[in-house]
Formats: sequence, C-alpha cells, structure tokens
Amino acid sequence: MAHHNDDPSKLSPLARAFLWTDDPKKVKRLVNTIYVLCAVLFFADFFYAKHPYFAMERVPGFYALYGFIMCAALVVCAKVMRLILMRPENYYAPHDVESEDYPEDQLERINHDD
Repeated sequence: MAHHNDDPSKLSPLARAFLWTDDPKKVKRLVNTIYVLCAVLFFADFFYAKHPYFAMERVPGFYALYGFIMCAALVVCAKVMRLILMRPENYYAPHDVESEDYPEDQLERINHDD
C-alpha cells in the first residue's frame, strides 16, 4: 500500500494513473460532474420520441427511477442476507489455522516504526 510521501516513480503505472484521487477537490469535481451528467440524461429523456415495447417505458425517466429503486433494493437485500448468513467470528475456530497458538520463540517481531 502506497503512502502519500512515497516516491511516485516507485509505484506501478496503474497506481500513478490514479494519484489524482488523493486530492479531495478533484474527486469532488468528478462526483459533481457525474451528478450533472445524470441530471442532463434524465431531463433529455423528456425531449425525444420513444418507441417502447412496454407501456411503462413511456414514463419519462423510467430507467433512471428503475435503476435507483433496484440499486436501493440490492442494498436492502444484502443487509437482510447479512443477518441470515453472518456467522460468529469464531465459527471455524476449533479447526481454523488462525485459532492455533504460535510458540513465542518461533515468532519474528518486527518494529515498523523505523
């Protein structure tokens, strides 16, 4: 994981391509641009002739509303599934490698404060 004070030349090309995301002003500008683009596309839906297959597709902004509702439904379903499927932290503990005690004399202690 790269830190802000790392030399960018040591980073991979893909990591260097995304260094601009460290600046909150640029990220906020990108998010605002996406908001404006979404609003323009939503309102553009009122100004062209549609040839829908289903009657509900005639409603202006139908796909934007449908997409928003389905995205919200996915979040709600994921939260409900989490309640059903979530296991306690020590669910696999008796047979898990992480539950084993390691001998202190075989552990290498590294100080990362250098």
